[in-house]
Amino acid sequence: MARIIAVHSFRGGTGKSNLIANLASVLARHGNRVGIVDTDIQSPGIHVLFGLNAEKMTRSLNDYLWERCEIRDVACDVSHVLMTESGQTSAIDGRLYLIPSSIKAGEISKVLREGYDVVRLNDGFQEFVHSLSLDYLLIDTHPGLNEETLLSIGISHVLMIILRPDNQDFQGTAVTVDVARKLKVPEMMLVINKVLSGFDFADLQQRVAQTYKVPVAGIVPLSTDMVQLASKGIFCLRFAKHPITQAIEGIAAQIMQGS
Repeated sequence: MARIIAVHSFRGGTGKSNLIANLASVLARHGNRVGIVDTDIQSPGIHVLFGLNAEKMTRSLNDYLWERCEIRDVACDVSHVLMTESGQTSAIDGRLYLIPSSIKAGEISKVLREGYDVVRLNDGFQEFVHSLSLDYLLIDTHPGLNEETLLSIGISHVLMIILRPDNQDFQGTAVTVDVARKLKVPEMMLVINKVLSGFDFADLQQRVAQTYKVPVAGIVPLSTDMVQLASKGIFCLRFAKHPITQAIEGIAAQIMQGS
């Protein structure tokens, strides 16, 4: 049975999509079949990390939501990135699939104006899992709390909340944790992202875990290397020994141990 992992942040700018792309790539590199759905329909972008040209994407999640196609017709096989980004030439057992959202202004405005059927979205998650025999499904949610986000949180086996060491993020995370508890999410974990090297990581991890009564799965350091890459690829595949990669490998290990 696939594990569904909703990845959420209360505010934008936490590095959520970047972390999802890297985490999914690490899980796939370990031989798993992994899917990503970009449900941040109002401001999609995860496709950029996998080198997908928005102008050449023939279908998107929006097409499925408007009943123009089936969910399996939208899935892009981006498994080749696992080899090309790392420079590896030998075959990799894992597979990686992405369902992108449309970047077209007309499609985005239609969602904002008319909304969409969240029940169909839920059905699409299940069909995506079954049609491609996924081991893990990662849902990239829209920041904040709306109907789609509550659905994604409610059906997930794991809710991963991304936050920065920032007071606004701390307050927003408290709201998300409270909602998740009311929805009876089986498992929650926190990931603290973009942490300056001057922080005491062990102390920060302990304080945050105690504040929310939720385990901190990892702390990802802020790095100029990530900034310089500028979302032009998958960081963990290019920098295998980097502290960021080690942190994400540690998070992936905890997810796989919980399977």
